[in-house]
Amino acid sequence: MSAGQPQVPDAAHRSVEQAALAAADLAAAMPRLVLEARRIALTVQHGLHGRRRAGSGENFWQYRRFIDGEPANRVDWRRSARDDHLYVREREWEAAHTVWIWPDLSPSMDYASRGQAPKRERALIIAFALAELLVKGGERVGMPEMMRPSANRRIAERMAESVVLAPRLPASLPPPFAPSPLSEIVLLGDFWSPASEVAERIELLAASGAQGHLVQIVDPAEETFPFSGRIEFREPESGDRLTVGRAESWRADYDLKLVEHRARIRAAAERLGWSFTVHRTDRPASELLLALHMRMGAGGTASAAPKGGGRAFVSRGPA
Repeated sequence: MSAGQPQVPDAAHRSVEQAALAAADLAAAMPRLVLEARRIALTVQHGLHGRRRAGSGENFWQYRRFIDGEPANRVDWRRSARDDHLYVREREWEAAHTVWIWPDLSPSMDYASRGQAPKRERALIIAFALAELLVKGGERVGMPEMMRPSANRRIAERMAESVVLAPRLPASLPPPFAPSPLSEIVLLGDFWSPASEVAERIELLAASGAQGHLVQIVDPAEETFPFSGRIEFREPESGDRLTVGRAESWRADYDLKLVEHRARIRAAAERLGWSFTVHRTDRPASELLLALHMRMGAGGTASAAPKGGGRAFVSRGPA
């Protein structure tokens, strides 16, 4: 190195190298992930019908509660006479609208226990496959900060290209953006950030009235905490390390923290009318895709708990 040329600190140099390697690995994996997403989408598509939404169609969709401030002529008095509440008769919405899909690609999503694929790959496969189904159903799909809404028939390739060319990969929480009231948002991540931060971000995204769905993608080891003996745990976002002598003694406390963490996120989602789903990477991707697509078609207010009560271990740890 010539005299006077600034030297790059070792830590910064390693960070640049690691980022470059991660970007190269992601780019190399994209063709395979797109093909896998298309295969899963074709499997799920069989037997599915177009999504039904409230709006200006001619067919009845559902009754909902009357909201203060609405015109009184929207009240369905015959239905309202059978209850103590006022109801509005909604019709199907036949126009295309935008679905925003956000996959968490932060370092914690690289975690994979033995025999499992990284959580990042599952998030991308679900994002691409869901987009394929939605576009075939007449919807537009966008990715916050990475891709404008599009109904392109090669939507999976467009999304993959947008991820590879993005100036920075999605962080642990979705970026604050302003979706329209008729938009729908699908968030795919491990959501191991503090529950208060997760709640604050989804409240911001829901402020416009957009509907939303949270999918927590976890590795089986994050559910069962199978560790024992002397173990070193590493926080992938900061690089902090913690060595414990008897990891199995932490299991009960970990389970309690996990239950509390998920309960807070689920409560925040339900307050907004959003759905919350837990998906393990040892389960078929098609299982999640079908459930998510059906939940979106039904209005998206149901939340799904993992089998067995839901225990999880994370490479970050529930906050």
